[in-house]
Amino acid sequence: MSRGAALLIGKIAHARKDWEALASILELKEFGSGTRAEFLQNCKAGKYDNVVAIFRSNASTSITGRFDKELVSALPKSLKYICHNGAGYDNIDVDDCTKRGIKITSTPGAVNHATADIAIFLMIGALRQAHKPLAGIRAGKWRGDFTLGHDPNKKILGIIGMGGIGREVALRAKAFGMSVIYHNRTRLSAEREAGAKYVSLKELISQSDVISLNLALNESTRNILGKAEFAEMKTGVVIVNTARSGLIDTEAMIEALDSEKVYSVGLDVYDAEPIVDERLIRNPNIFILPHIGTATYETQKEMEELVLENLKVAVTEGRLLSPIAEQANL
Repeated sequence: MSRGAALLIGKIAHARKDWEALASILELKEFGSGTRAEFLQNCKAGKYDNVVAIFRSNASTSITGRFDKELVSALPKSLKYICHNGAGYDNIDVDDCTKRGIKITSTPGAVNHATADIAIFLMIGALRQAHKPLAGIRAGKWRGDFTLGHDPNKKILGIIGMGGIGREVALRAKAFGMSVIYHNRTRLSAEREAGAKYVSLKELISQSDVISLNLALNESTRNILGKAEFAEMKTGVVIVNTARSGLIDTEAMIEALDSEKVYSVGLDVYDAEPIVDERLIRNPNIFILPHIGTATYETQKEMEELVLENLKVAVTEGRLLSPIAEQANL
């Protein structure tokens, strides 16, 4: 009987040697490029029939498409683990994987610092409307359409999602003299709160001067900020989103910006990436970045290493280092 295999979908940029080292315990297979149709055909043709673990990433979605019901149903019966490179995994149908007994890992922890840095960068940029003078000086117009911004000092930062990233955002915000309130599925221990105040979502929305979204996208969190929530916010609030675009109702956000209910928005994520709604690009009160929250060498390397550590421990010990929350009891 042949030994089990691991399948890499897409590329490994920083931990290639670690991947190749797994050849001592697993047969290594790769689908580095191609189309969804080709991948599905490979599955149906039995090319992956001994695969027990898959290494895939958010970037690999451009090759296979989402791991939706159609694709999950075509995966080999031998598959036990999907080791995902990314903190967010909304492009994987968790329910269908769970029904098949396929366990999923992600890369929390590895992304915390880099993503929190970008959240603070977006917050300061949005508060100071930094994109306006930046556009001006690049166009040879000195400050351009310059306006006075706002200080973070003495402002209330509301963090929705106080996981690893949220806690790092809170830590950085305190250095700017901000008070931090947060809402989470469950209240944290006093040690993990580190002085932040736990409040209801309704209280957070009405009390915050700045709102930072740092939670996973799923059906319970989709459009967590919609028209009703924008109506309850302070006039002049700033919104920062480094998590997933689907957490905010884009139409409601644009309407709130146009009415000046929202002063400014800092965005690193969009509905149809890499396509960005032209209204967001043209809006003078949105500070935008092209989804670079984890785009540092150190973070990308650590993420790949964590995926491979998960994969190795899974096939050798039958456990996971960072299972997704939805499968905590699987």
